[in-house]
Amino acid sequence: MPYTYESYDVVVIGAGHAGCEAALAAARLGCKTLVFTVSIDSIAMMPCNPNIGGSSKGHLVREVDALGGEMGKNIDKTFIQSKMLNTSKGPAVHSLRAQADKKDYSREMRRVLENTDNLVIKQGEIAEIYVENQQVTGVRTTSDAVYPCKAVIMCTGTYLKARCIYGEVSNNTGPNGLSAANHLTECLENLGIEVRRFKTGTPARVDKRTIDFSKMQEQKGDERIVPFSFTNQPEDIKKEQVSCWLTYTNLETHKIIMDNIDRSPLYSGNIKGTGPRYCPSIEDKVVRFSDKERHQVFLEPEGNYTNEMYIGGMSSSLPEDVQYAMYHTVPGLENATIVRNAYAIEYDCINPVQLKGSLEFKDISSFFCAGQSNGSSGYEEAAAQGIIAGINAARKIKGKEPLILDRSQAYIGVLIDDLITKGTNEPYRMMTSRAEYRLLLRQDNADLRLTRIGYQIGLISKQRYDALCEKEKMIQLEIERLEKTTIGASSEVQEFLSKNGSTLLQSGTTLAELLKRPELSYELLSEIDVDRRPLPGAVCEQVNINLKYDGYIKRQERQVAQYKKLENKKIPDDINYDDVYSLRKEALQKLKDFRPASVGQASRISGVSPADISVLLIYLEKCKGIRKNSNSI
Repeated sequence: MPYTYESYDVVVIGAGHAGCEAALAAARLGCKTLVFTVSIDSIAMMPCNPNIGGSSKGHLVREVDALGGEMGKNIDKTFIQSKMLNTSKGPAVHSLRAQADKKDYSREMRRVLENTDNLVIKQGEIAEIYVENQQVTGVRTTSDAVYPCKAVIMCTGTYLKARCIYGEVSNNTGPNGLSAANHLTECLENLGIEVRRFKTGTPARVDKRTIDFSKMQEQKGDERIVPFSFTNQPEDIKKEQVSCWLTYTNLETHKIIMDNIDRSPLYSGNIKGTGPRYCPSIEDKVVRFSDKERHQVFLEPEGNYTNEMYIGGMSSSLPEDVQYAMYHTVPGLENATIVRNAYAIEYDCINPVQLKGSLEFKDISSFFCAGQSNGSSGYEEAAAQGIIAGINAARKIKGKEPLILDRSQAYIGVLIDDLITKGTNEPYRMMTSRAEYRLLLRQDNADLRLTRIGYQIGLISKQRYDALCEKEKMIQLEIERLEKTTIGASSEVQEFLSKNGSTLLQSGTTLAELLKRPELSYELLSEIDVDRRPLPGAVCEQVNINLKYDGYIKRQERQVAQYKKLENKKIPDDINYDDVYSLRKEALQKLKDFRPASVGQASRISGVSPADISVLLIYLEKCKGIRKNSNSI
């Protein structure tokens, strides 16, 4: 017989990266929160790659931090190597990545959760979500314990009916041999929720003592460390860093894979789930890119106190004997001992088009979903969804409007909008190319974009908000000074320009105009800028970027203004699309199914054409006129 325990405001199912951010956000916003995990030892576990950030993912981590989340702070405490990627390109694609000590990362996050007010951790598996009149009322565990609640956030990651496979070995477990969550899928289906089967994978781990690093290229961290969290300064987190190593597969590796391709569950039909396009297994790479003679392989340490090394770029589900054979063909791994076999993992997740922009289900009030449960991949994508779901669950309980970030505000907005509007037929991965306004959504200005929102919500302290305001003021004043400071064609200036390969002046100009030249920078101009005063590095960075890319930034801001026009045209919840004459049949069906919140969102639905949007706009204007007339009567 089920037994009812004390009630909570919010119940979070899962304590991975999404669950941690969701639980912390809800609890910090004053909600009595209970987070369930299949194992307390797996809180914020990193079952695959031992790093946080990377291309576009670093943007997400800094946005989570800017809103008041924890991931950035946690990796700053536990990183063992830090590197800014894509520095040879423009600032829009610069992305921070840090190698983590996996055990320390999990341990530190657990410590934060355990010492957060309003937050309780419980080891257990949820079997059922109670819903009455399309409203969440509570959850039941597999031990028949019932916990009434006002909102549920599902963050089950890759645990729902999880199955780990390599070769002919198939274990019904979650990552790293942890228990799978085998009961909740049936409940979701009974609630009318569409469930899908996805697949991801992880490479083998090898013993560091059996690697010949002399045959590999050393990859060191940056000398100047850039923190993920805006609350930290580079000097605060500076430490001794460990190295990663680069090597390559070769034709012998590829031959072994192709000779055994029929033994791969991916090709034998044993794996049914859809895998990630942008993070394929090594056998998938070899088949799909048969013209390539080699693929990069990164050896990444799993932590300071272990000899395990992660073989990045070689995830696989091939049999154990084939894994040994193929890894041993890679330079430096000829005698490597495998500590953990590579494996693929299949799991259930939902179709995310069933969600609103708040990550609440459209048809079930106060039921939210975040992370890989929504069909995304990656720790960072999960954390980004987690904090939004946690914020919105708390705001729902308090009767407040949800926080919905749009595509012009944050990578988080792009991520969520892509999932709920376009859906995904494979594990979704964030990329800079997905963000139309990426010059505005840089990782360096995430605090300037989002920390004010975090403060208004209640996750950012007054002290941190005041520091942001002071930073904004310093940036603006310095830009104005540079725009007003004129400089003549003196011999000193001409010599400076000549030395830096810049065209000599024919007449006077401003320092701001000089700064726009590609070969010059704010730092270089200090040589001829006699009135310059010392400013924090983060301020100097913003001044340099804002002036150097001024024309491009203004052009993108005009594009955002156009985007906002459609985004601000809201579609009534009670609209009857059958009354919108001249819509094509496909568009009519899609609009009925998706129920977009705005004309902007409707325009991004596959199958809805510009002509359909024009018809919809005319209909909405007509309805607006009818409502005005009825109000005047």
